[in-house]
Amino acid sequence: MTETTQVDILISGGGIAGLTAAAAFGAAGFSVQCVDPAPAITERDAKGADMRTTAFLQPARTLLEDAGLWQRLDAHAAPLQIMRIVDASGEVAEPRIVKDFDASDISEQPFGWNLPNWLLRREMIARLEELPNVDLRMGCGTTTLFTRTHEARVGLSDGSQTRARLVIAADGRNSPMREAAGIGTKTTRYGQKALALAVTHPIPHANVSTEIHRSGGPFTLVPLPDHNGMPSSALVWMERGPRAQELFTMEKADFEAEMTERSCALFGPLTLASNRTIWPIISQSADRLYSQRLALVAEAAHVVPPIGAQGLNMSLGDMRVLLELAKADPADLGSDRMLERYHRKRFTEVKLRVKGIDLLNRASMAEAQPLRNARALGLNALYSLGPVRKTLMQMGLGVR
Repeated sequence: MTETTQVDILISGGGIAGLTAAAAFGAAGFSVQCVDPAPAITERDAKGADMRTTAFLQPARTLLEDAGLWQRLDAHAAPLQIMRIVDASGEVAEPRIVKDFDASDISEQPFGWNLPNWLLRREMIARLEELPNVDLRMGCGTTTLFTRTHEARVGLSDGSQTRARLVIAADGRNSPMREAAGIGTKTTRYGQKALALAVTHPIPHANVSTEIHRSGGPFTLVPLPDHNGMPSSALVWMERGPRAQELFTMEKADFEAEMTERSCALFGPLTLASNRTIWPIISQSADRLYSQRLALVAEAAHVVPPIGAQGLNMSLGDMRVLLELAKADPADLGSDRMLERYHRKRFTEVKLRVKGIDLLNRASMAEAQPLRNARALGLNALYSLGPVRKTLMQMGLGVR
């Protein structure tokens, strides 16, 4: 006989977004099951460890605090006080224009806080273990979705079945739950890939996130706590596919020389301090954010290039709206009325942000010198207009 579990909410996907959702809804008193087909890797140097980092912007902190997560994360977080944009698009790799966006211009808090994804998984899983109403099943994924007016029935890869009032699809850009619901997507491929890794460097980062533009895509160094007594940063390096693959397989010494040159040596020689990971860059948006008893969040709903820490923070925006609707009327959880309201509140903003980040990425890829010069002039002009600069910073945080 098939084992059947009954919960308020089933979350398909145990990445950073899914674990955050499980903690948020669990802390709010809902019964939650969170499943993911991949085992959790929670050690920095383990094979398959996620070497990307997540910058939680200001609006995310309240959600993390309410979920009981921030108390675990605070001590490990590197604050992001200044966002520095460097244009290095001249004939040689050296800064031509340097502009700082300082959080103190709009707030008493930093723009956000940066943490490694492997550590986030470790701390989030530990938090879920404290919540008796959360059932976390790593190594077990969703396989089928069958919905009716009052509930969804989800088949799991271990042969069991879960009945839930609401299914939250946080299962990535190739979401099985989105596919099962027949929701289409619009996808843009750039021919880019991104390298993600950690580095150390002799010059301290001073809590400055530095985004360097030349060609191929942004080269972004984001502050991390010191590693082995040395200042450390997370690096996301976007390049056209063949060049990214070449860098991914390059000998360590040659790779370090290449990334030091690409960084304009702003922090001195960069030393590789982790495994390298690589993944393709796309933009993607779902045709709608819901179906019967199903809500799409995070990369199941929208995928953007890693620019301006927008990806996960858009995802947390999804969760804030869903959670507000669920808490406002728990008896209405998962109804068509609730999910239509969720779609209306999020869809337009998501589409605008996906389009905006698409344009920024296309500008960052420019290789022809006239286009690179135009990009530099545009940055200079925008920064010189004080009200525009402040508005851009507020938009980046998701503040209207």
